[in-house]
Amino acid sequence: MEFQPQTPKLPKNQRERDNQKRLIVVLERACLETGKVGKEFHLLNCDDHQNILRKNGKNIADARPDITHQCLLTLLDSPLNKAGLLQVYIHTEKGVLIEINPHTRIPRTFKRFSMLMVQLLHKLSVRASGTPEKLLKVIRNPVTDHLPPDCRKIGTTFKAEKCVNIYEYVTTLPVDKPVVFYIGALAHGQIDLAGLDDVVNISDYPLSASVVCGKVCCAFENIWGVL
Repeated sequence: MEFQPQTPKLPKNQRERDNQKRLIVVLERACLETGKVGKEFHLLNCDDHQNILRKNGKNIADARPDITHQCLLTLLDSPLNKAGLLQVYIHTEKGVLIEINPHTRIPRTFKRFSMLMVQLLHKLSVRASGTPEKLLKVIRNPVTDHLPPDCRKIGTTFKAEKCVNIYEYVTTLPVDKPVVFYIGALAHGQIDLAGLDDVVNISDYPLSASVVCGKVCCAFENIWGVL
């Protein structure tokens, strides 16, 4: 694991975390499940572990950890993250809640990403080389305990009746305060949208989770002048 070349300037204390403008993304229902293959644990996926998934009664098509990998690359590579204006959480299908340090550089290849996730899920944290800083860590549920109080929470789904231009929509939000977007990191189905302040669809077409992440980040980069 390595630091970004330009380290984001993060909130220094809880007061800043609760009040400074930031986009917080929660990747919901992420498929990150490990299984023992021979003598080693692997991150189960639909390409390499069909027999194991079938034996355990799993839907092979749902075993898509690559979706989470793509989303994290999009989010953490974004100018918004490099400007210190992004926080990411992952909530897995199994209910594991993961906090991603914005300093984290996600592995480029899926193989290395899989190894990293196995390490995280078994050791509960991953530290930066040569430092005590945790880049990835499993934290207590629910995610709302880690969100700023009274922050605006937005869910995204193609099935939402409300279709919006995301660039126009973000101008209606309190963009001088933290705003939370819930995005499904799953191949099929829908995330739990109960208790959110709004639920929107941001395109006339079904989009991959990674594209949704990119469009939301771009919208906030536009309104906050991040180039």
